[in-house]
Amino acid sequence: MKNKALLESMRKGLIVSCQVQPTDPVYSMDFVLKMAKAAEWGGAVGIRANSPDQIRMIKENVNLPLIGLYKIFSRTSDVFITPTLQAAKEVYEAGADIIALDCTNQLTEEGRPAWELLPIVQKELPDALIFADVSNYEEARHAVELGADIVGPTLYGYTAETKDIDAPDLREFARMCRDFKDRAFMIMEGHILTPEDAIKALYLGADAVVVGSAITRPHLTTKRFVDLMSGLQDNWRTAERETINRLPKRE
Repeated sequence: MKNKALLESMRKGLIVSCQVQPTDPVYSMDFVLKMAKAAEWGGAVGIRANSPDQIRMIKENVNLPLIGLYKIFSRTSDVFITPTLQAAKEVYEAGADIIALDCTNQLTEEGRPAWELLPIVQKELPDALIFADVSNYEEARHAVELGADIVGPTLYGYTAETKDIDAPDLREFARMCRDFKDRAFMIMEGHILTPEDAIKALYLGADAVVVGSAITRPHLTTKRFVDLMSGLQDNWRTAERETINRLPKRE
């Protein structure tokens, strides 16, 4: 396994996803950096960050392994996490130790399953660790067979088949860990809202856990509280999707 020491440094630890988009009320580069520094201070073992500029800034100021991705939204495809080889190269050149790719069966702008990019990136960037973001067991299996170094259900809840889901499928994740843990570093990511959720993921076999919104997106944390206290008349996930929908999209 490539760079086993880096993966071992994250084992059983918390990776904090520090990302902001222009449509977030907390958007500023300074806020991204402060989130990453706060995560390091709090004992996180890694950072997940979006876009070359944010990755570069965090890498220069925070001494933790960095999972990098590049969200590029399109009007003709649902694939948005590092959707092209060029995007992967930019993430790696910005300083990411690990490149996160959409490895679902969703179709790219070229009409090809997203997971087909994985071996291309491996060939072009052989020293990079690849984190396969999937949404279900079959995509995880496919990513492992293609040689992904890390696999996680990051996109569970963000594909057409799972878009109305707002809780992790722990049973499915446990199955992934049982079947693939000897071939890939298994990370739980998505819908982890409490320390207790993270502990469950570790118990079920996760090598590490990524938490994002519950720590670094206070507007969404506030919305979850308000929704519950108002009798669940609204869904915070709808508000989250609306912020994504307002982002500029490539034609």
